[in-house]
Amino acid sequence: MNRRSVVSCIGAAIGLMAIVPGTLAQSSSGGGVQNTAKTARPAMGGGIEGEWEGALQAGESQLKLVLHLSAEKSGEIHAKLDSPEQAVYGMEATEAVFELGNLHFAIASVNAAFDGKLGADGRTISGTWKQGSANLPLVLHRRSAAAKGRMPVNAISPVEGTWQGAFQNGNMRFRLQLHIAHDDERKLTGMMDSLDQGANGLPMSKLSEANGEVHFEIAMVSGVYQGMMNAARNAIAGKWSQNQDSVALEFKRSDEVLALRRPQNPAKPYPYKEEEVQFSSAKGTVTLRGTLTIPPGAGPFPAALLVAGSGPQNRDEAIAGHSPYLVLSDHLTRHGIAVLRYDKRGIGKSTGDFSLATTEDFAADAEAAVAYLRSRKEIAAGKIGVIGHSEGGLIAPILGGSGSAAWIVLLAAPAQAGEQVMLEQSEAIAGAAGMPQAQVLSSLDFDRQAYALVRSEKDSALLEKRLDAMVTSSGIAEGAVPASVQAQIHMLSSPWFRYFLDYDPLPALRKVKCPVLALNGERDLQVIAKENLSLIQKTLEDAGNKDVTTREMPQLNHLLQHAESGTPAEYGAIEETISPEVLELIENWAAKHNK
Repeated sequence: MNRRSVVSCIGAAIGLMAIVPGTLAQSSSGGGVQNTAKTARPAMGGGIEGEWEGALQAGESQLKLVLHLSAEKSGEIHAKLDSPEQAVYGMEATEAVFELGNLHFAIASVNAAFDGKLGADGRTISGTWKQGSANLPLVLHRRSAAAKGRMPVNAISPVEGTWQGAFQNGNMRFRLQLHIAHDDERKLTGMMDSLDQGANGLPMSKLSEANGEVHFEIAMVSGVYQGMMNAARNAIAGKWSQNQDSVALEFKRSDEVLALRRPQNPAKPYPYKEEEVQFSSAKGTVTLRGTLTIPPGAGPFPAALLVAGSGPQNRDEAIAGHSPYLVLSDHLTRHGIAVLRYDKRGIGKSTGDFSLATTEDFAADAEAAVAYLRSRKEIAAGKIGVIGHSEGGLIAPILGGSGSAAWIVLLAAPAQAGEQVMLEQSEAIAGAAGMPQAQVLSSLDFDRQAYALVRSEKDSALLEKRLDAMVTSSGIAEGAVPASVQAQIHMLSSPWFRYFLDYDPLPALRKVKCPVLALNGERDLQVIAKENLSLIQKTLEDAGNKDVTTREMPQLNHLLQHAESGTPAEYGAIEETISPEVLELIENWAAKHNK
């Protein structure tokens, strides 16, 4: 699933901007927002567009934030947020409004929002950052374009500043960022971020620069870098050594992180029709918006509905810099299958309140999506299938059992009850990360106690207070940013989590009589393949389903990428968005069942 349990969120002291897996990035329960961007009105001193930076102060902890604001010709505002010290970049705001000098934006993935006012000189935005039950003052300052990518004016060495570099290891590309400065004793200090692993603030030791020769070590990962600066002092060419392996690694002076490489993302123009669509759910109270892609030629065409995993997912199921549903929809449409994908309620361009929704509500939205497909003359009404990933794999059987789907495809879908999925996920990820067994068992015990409390305490406000006391007394979140802990506690009290914790997928599976294809990755640490695939197959066959295909895909992780270990930390570093074998398998299986 795309939600991290207490052991992974609080136990691992995730920072303020942590996004629960599916993501590396990836999501706690969202804030129930929608895209209501309004026309930007100019303020004295200029517009709101540009880059802004500030810092949150929570006790003794300080967290730097960088806000990127842009505006379309229509005046619609777009906001993205970076937390450089946590190596989290490009979190898209699900709501952004600038009106009468006031800025508001919200990021559902971390249950956070900001409200502030632009100063008269147009250089500051002063306001309040709200996350969970925390309210923190935040002043954002407009970043000077001239200062970007320059050596600090007070530098004692030309190596000071921010540097970007990357190296390749198999199918993974690791982007690295260096922050180098000096302390009060005029001694060089530095940290390194591994952006695609979410490992930030790795301290440098033995850092030195002499006549352009640069050396530093990262003891935490047994890494050593040796390089030489060019004459312009804006690049360092050298070698990174780690665990007896070495690779060439060049750093360039820049504040801007290197772009992600996503070779499977399709490039426009597409050889098919792409249409922005909308339809209603929840008796007309929710408007869902998405993208319908239709193959060229004469229809009607078979169609697939894509249902995303848990968390505040948009129509592309964006996660860790990947867009799996964009890639999947493109592949299927190029092979003759129309595809509908949509933003979840309260996310992207869809209306509704994400924070109050449960899996049952998301299933109702998916039913509405199928009904919309049936209304389109280009679609063959009797050949509509449903493809669900992770939590979407809980929803697809509901539609299969109701008769809404002609066939269903389950990708990394759980068959176990929610608590069991969470506990096994936590144990697998902790083990893969090298956590001592005693600590793993202690964290799992903490999780069980927390889940029991979620069940017994029905008052959400009181539940959050009791969970907070439990976390404090255990010391499990020592060193974490308080707002982060509160956000995770808030997630545990959400309607979604309460529902998911005890949800049993088996009754829905027993009702499915249509053809089923279930694919899980061998290296999936979030939904363990063997246990869940065998349970899916047994449940369906025992209920009389005669057309069931299950496959454990070698070397694939929860996102169905080829992976080394399967940990969520790898998701962003892997350039592959989804295994070509999976794309071909779905395409061929669907074609067979659309005849």
